[in-house]
Amino acid sequence: MSDHDQLLVIVDPVARRSDGESVRIAKDVLLAGAEAKICLPDGPEEFSRALARRGSRRPVLLGDDRALLRTVTLLHRERDLAGRALSLVPIGTPEALEVAYALGVPHSTPAAARAALDGAVRRLDLLVDDSDGVVLGDLLVPAVPAPASAAPSVWGTCRSLVRTLVRPAPTALAVRTHPLRVEADGVLLADVDAPLEALTARSVAGTAEVTVHPASSPPRRATAHTLTVSGPDFHYRADGHLSGPVRRRTWTVREGAWGLTLPRG
Repeated sequence: MSDHDQLLVIVDPVARRSDGESVRIAKDVLLAGAEAKICLPDGPEEFSRALARRGSRRPVLLGDDRALLRTVTLLHRERDLAGRALSLVPIGTPEALEVAYALGVPHSTPAAARAALDGAVRRLDLLVDDSDGVVLGDLLVPAVPAPASAAPSVWGTCRSLVRTLVRPAPTALAVRTHPLRVEADGVLLADVDAPLEALTARSVAGTAEVTVHPASSPPRRATAHTLTVSGPDFHYRADGHLSGPVRRRTWTVREGAWGLTLPRG
């Protein structure tokens, strides 16, 4: 890291509340190796204001996938991703850090903090949709919102047992299908008259790898720079975050759109 490189360390409020010890360790490592301004926002609005006032300081996030996604989204909407490298010190449960780990961020707090100080910037692709949303990792269409689960109770267990005794549960669940139109670079991969189970996509080497899962035939795969999905109201899941409903959405690959500081080698 350059002697003139200054850091803006933004501690996500969820990380601060859930694992204060890891936050302390990360701050100690960063402050020992660089001039850093520490920001402790209490919520998303303060988080956004802190990032907007970064000046020439390089952002270092202490948090999970949601903190990383929020930061990339904000910088994308400011059109300031190209010349700005980010660092992430992962703090959270493994489930909340799947995207970060897949991108190569170290699992260890000290190792990730050291990478923020003396690592190398890796340029990464980005999927950008037509509402200025971004996808760092996996996209799933459609995504069905999970129903609110009621707390278990003795009466609920008894009712379930009675229903099972009176009417045994079916041996297989019906496959849910969705009438969606899918186009990859203008090529039709699926249409509403042949419902599909789902499609997945992620950006790899400058293109989107798209896999369509029809209900009654083998998966179809394609690579494309743009992906458009349309049909009746549908939700989608980007980096584990549920969005929608929408009737049409287009994603475009931006090659090397953002930089993440990772360990050298």
